[in-house]
Amino acid sequence: MRSPFVFIMAVMFLDAVGIGLVYPVMPDLIAQIEGGSIGNAALWGGLLATAYALMQFLCTPVIGALSDRFGRRPVLLVALAIMALDYLGSALAQSMGLLLGLRVLAGITAATHATCNAAIADITPPEQRAQSFGLLGAAFMGGFILGPVIGGLLGELGPRAPFWAAAGMAAAGFVIGCFILPETMPRTARRPFGPGRANPLGAIRSVARLRGVGPLLVVLALTELAFLSYGTIWAYWGKAAFGWSPTETGLSLAAFGIAAVVVQGWGIRLYLRWFGERGTILYGFVWSFVTFLVFAALPPTEWGGWLAILLCPISALGEVVMPALQGRISRLAPPDAQGEALGVVASARSGAQVFGPLLMTGIFAWGASVPGGYLYGAPYYLGAVLIVVCFILFRRAEDHEPAPATS
Repeated sequence: MRSPFVFIMAVMFLDAVGIGLVYPVMPDLIAQIEGGSIGNAALWGGLLATAYALMQFLCTPVIGALSDRFGRRPVLLVALAIMALDYLGSALAQSMGLLLGLRVLAGITAATHATCNAAIADITPPEQRAQSFGLLGAAFMGGFILGPVIGGLLGELGPRAPFWAAAGMAAAGFVIGCFILPETMPRTARRPFGPGRANPLGAIRSVARLRGVGPLLVVLALTELAFLSYGTIWAYWGKAAFGWSPTETGLSLAAFGIAAVVVQGWGIRLYLRWFGERGTILYGFVWSFVTFLVFAALPPTEWGGWLAILLCPISALGEVVMPALQGRISRLAPPDAQGEALGVVASARSGAQVFGPLLMTGIFAWGASVPGGYLYGAPYYLGAVLIVVCFILFRRAEDHEPAPATS
């Protein structure tokens, strides 16, 4: 059977490129449709982002469970087709109501990340899944780095040009997938799609009943919440504390993204070989805790800003936590529940992404109001506290070892 691994990595890569393509032009597109100030555009942008994350949270377990019932191939192909239509509609949208509806649809199609993970779990031995999930994460990060660069260049042609390009890429993925993507899930491993799996809470309850999975889902969600302090307030923190220009902010984030690709795509193999799955997770927690504290304590001076830029890619060395946690949860789930289990994983992360930005920006606003500027990094202190909680919860969950690998 043809291996779908490369195609699934390409789907993750193209999905991230498509998301990143539209970031640079979204303010201009909103201003073109709605008019008003940049503040008004930012409010609409926040609403669009929340709608996207909320639908991803609600729909990921459903999409994962559907892939357990009907197979991975049809779910992925339908999602790619809808994604192409979504970007096409966004390129033509003339009202914010339509654009909001299309962001809702985009959030549903983005829920297929869990199906990609489940397809990889279908064809990968349990002991190698953390490494494979790391490669998928690297593919996504690679697309997320490249997407804004391409989007910025295409944006010179107009704010709708990147949407046309994203639609073309999704359509090309659909056509290619029709010819080369095989089904990874045997019919004998499929199971009925019950009403309890048609909502995220029901799916979470179902998966959490698996021995040892419940505590790990809590750990995973809190880890995602802690890591959101980077992407949510990095640009605001850099501007307020160090007077960064957009170029300095972009370069630092690009450096982080490149380092994360290297760590998740290659470095995790070394970590797993040296420390094992458990040790890799604990190492990631310790490293992340230290970097959170360092960022939080940096003084609001020019040299503090340069130190932050230098430390940004180094902080990515802790990015092994998520794929290792996903690998552990996947090993605890039976073969016929991989889609649902990994759908719940993605949904837990999406749930954190719905509420995390509001929490982190609120903490940042409070810290920025304190005289002296030494609490601009308050969200990183919160991130360090959350990592300590994750470390403790994970250690307590260690009595529940993953089930033995089965073929």
